[in-house]
Amino acid sequence: MVLAKVLSSTLLGVDAYRVEVEVDLANGLPMFTTVGLPDASVRESRDRVKAAMANCGFPFPLRRITVNLAPAHLRKAGTAFDLPIALGVLQAAGYIQSEMLARYQVVGELSLDGRVKAVAGALPMAVGALESGVDGMVVPLENAAEAAVVEAVPVFGVETLAQAIGFFNGTESLSRTVSDVNTLFENKAVYAEDLADVKGQQHVKRALEVAAAGAHNMLLIGPPGSGKSLMARRLPSILPDMELSEAIETSKIHSIAGLLHRDQALIATRPFRSPHHSTSDAGLIGGGTIPGPGEVSLAHNGVLFLDELPEFRRSVLEVLRQPLEDAQVTIARASMALTFPARFMLAAAMNPCPCGYSTDPQRACHCSA
Repeated sequence: MVLAKVLSSTLLGVDAYRVEVEVDLANGLPMFTTVGLPDASVRESRDRVKAAMANCGFPFPLRRITVNLAPAHLRKAGTAFDLPIALGVLQAAGYIQSEMLARYQVVGELSLDGRVKAVAGALPMAVGALESGVDGMVVPLENAAEAAVVEAVPVFGVETLAQAIGFFNGTESLSRTVSDVNTLFENKAVYAEDLADVKGQQHVKRALEVAAAGAHNMLLIGPPGSGKSLMARRLPSILPDMELSEAIETSKIHSIAGLLHRDQALIATRPFRSPHHSTSDAGLIGGGTIPGPGEVSLAHNGVLFLDELPEFRRSVLEVLRQPLEDAQVTIARASMALTFPARFMLAAAMNPCPCGYSTDPQRACHCSA
């Protein structure tokens, strides 16, 4: 019996929790079993790991393989366990000799040809790695800049499974990904749409300034083409500048939703979210079997804009009550209840009447009294 242990991470809400991936190779009929409350995507990692190892030149051990994801009471979801499972199998099979593997946190999805693909939630996982006190973190190269925002944790990006094996065996050196958070924060704190671009509309500008100064919710009423959406989209540009702690908090939520890209490791501007009026309750406040953040959480520290307010279903508008009152939203499921932050400024727009031209200076209104 041969046992290997690799550290990894799983997401619940906006926080990451440490997971120990234990791989046991025993004599018996060839079999691959994953235990520890894995979901379907984690169980499917068996086939991805087998193909990735074979295509990287490492034969898959024909033995009874048991993978345990501890602690067993936490539900595990996603594809981030592919890389740690593969490395655990390789260490148990004798292809990785170093004890470094037990001191690093590893996450990553494997392609069938051995490439390491990006995963969601690298930033909160890096925050969790800092609290766990690991020596470093090995992540997909596409997630390296995002994880390196947590400067106290050494982050190494890998492109292939073979590269990760070489790193832990000491045969291949990887350069640490370094991110200057303050410089990144200053460079990205630029709004594409600015209220200074708008000419005229002085009374609306004054209303926006008052609302922004006190973080008041606001409703814009006017005929089509009067500039309601144009003004609302520029509202974040006059809100107070984000602090670094707010930027990291907002970036964590976008990271969990998979909205951070390789060239945008940090959200440094106030988010602006404008869901379509056909959105569902779950789309607005979050949901799913394992709940994920919705539009109210993605607008955290920013603006949530509801255009054509009367077109939204009543049930969708009703679910806004808790986040508006408590600045957070709790999503309860049979297996768990998760709380997401949702402190946002609500801006809405609507026409003054069904036809839209009640206050239009050029077109007559055709609605009944």
